[in-house]
Amino acid sequence: MSFDYDLFVIGGGSGGVRAARVAAAEGVKVALAEEDRYGGTCVIRGCVPKKLMVFASEYAGMVEDAQAYGWDIKPGAFDWDAFKGKLHAELDRLEGIYRNLLKNSGVESFDQRAKMVDAHTVELADGTQKTAKHILLAMGGRPVWPDLPGAELGISSNEIFHLDKLPESILIVGGGYIASEFAGIMNGLGVKTTQFYRGAQILRGFDDEARGLVAEEMKQRGVDLHCGTNILEMRKEGDKIWVKATNGEERLFDQVMFATGRAPNTDNMGLEEIGVKLGRKGEVVVDEYSQTGVPSVYAVGDVTDRVNLTPVAIREGMAFVETVFKGNPTPVDHELIPTAIFTQPEMGTVGLSEEEAAEQEPIEVYATSFKPMQQAFAGRAERVLMKLIVSKATRKVLGCHIVAPGAGEMIQLAGIAVKMGATKEDFDRTVAVHPTMSEELVTMKAPVRSL
Repeated sequence: MSFDYDLFVIGGGSGGVRAARVAAAEGVKVALAEEDRYGGTCVIRGCVPKKLMVFASEYAGMVEDAQAYGWDIKPGAFDWDAFKGKLHAELDRLEGIYRNLLKNSGVESFDQRAKMVDAHTVELADGTQKTAKHILLAMGGRPVWPDLPGAELGISSNEIFHLDKLPESILIVGGGYIASEFAGIMNGLGVKTTQFYRGAQILRGFDDEARGLVAEEMKQRGVDLHCGTNILEMRKEGDKIWVKATNGEERLFDQVMFATGRAPNTDNMGLEEIGVKLGRKGEVVVDEYSQTGVPSVYAVGDVTDRVNLTPVAIREGMAFVETVFKGNPTPVDHELIPTAIFTQPEMGTVGLSEEEAAEQEPIEVYATSFKPMQQAFAGRAERVLMKLIVSKATRKVLGCHIVAPGAGEMIQLAGIAVKMGATKEDFDRTVAVHPTMSEELVTMKAPVRSL
């Protein structure tokens, strides 16, 4: 049977674009359809613009620190319009790079929505049908809205980058990394920031001690954080949004942002009709090779709801090409993935939390918390955390958790050692770099607790 293409990719985010490009480099005839902007969540409405906003939000604190160090610097006002203009120009530039990468790789692009018709056929929004020997689903995910009266008055992380002006006050609802990161961003930009989370502590799933320190430091920096609190209803009241909370409070905010979860983009894609199984959240169910129950159809990235991180989607796309087009069956390795949460303070983590490890086997916990030199000299009271989780039986470092400025940069390097199976003694044998915060990772001699 002949097909229009060897591979048709639905979705122009990081995972889909990488798979399309690498496959095309192997001489595979590839097409890709994207209904929105190329680059996907990460480049257009996720990691990239968020990190730029993190940078912008940190300068007020830097000015204060500079004054403490003797610099005659006068604090100024943040110009949202100037920043937003540069931000969107940068996103346009990056999208152009993604488009050119596909074009230069010989991938044919369709700027429209595509859905499945059968195991080898997709239909574009204009009604055109295309056939392919293999189809890769890489549609990503989207924010979900809570079901409550007045919820339509709120915004999500998609819209936060497009505000006409910065609000004077904002309520951020949610306790995951997106909610907590934007709480720090908006607070740093001078917005009066409140965060509601229905759970007992933010950043569920991460190490308890680490997330506890992040929450405490966020409060110290001015975020009005309320755990065990949710919204009951919202309504418009003049130019503001009236909010009633589960704790009985009634308050007015200029803006309300929901960061209460994300869902895979599988609605109205024709997937179940052709036999592709979807999970409880609408995610595409795949095996370790990213293959669905329909042999010709694969899926990578957030649409599978495995590990929703950009570098993971890219790895999955690469493994897909190895498996399908290079004759080298390559399962995706989702173990020991280092990650950073760009809260303020920043957190980096790899491996097991203390709680997860203790359930699995006897462990030792090495941890230290202290005031870093740079901030302490400037008169700040903030603290950092360096923490290692060690197996008693094998002495392997099962987890590393860092809460500190630059934690993301540190955890990338610590992640190599943990991934290689380094022991506590391997860390101990490494000479410290002094004076640094991260030297504590190799100088902690005695465990603070044994479980």
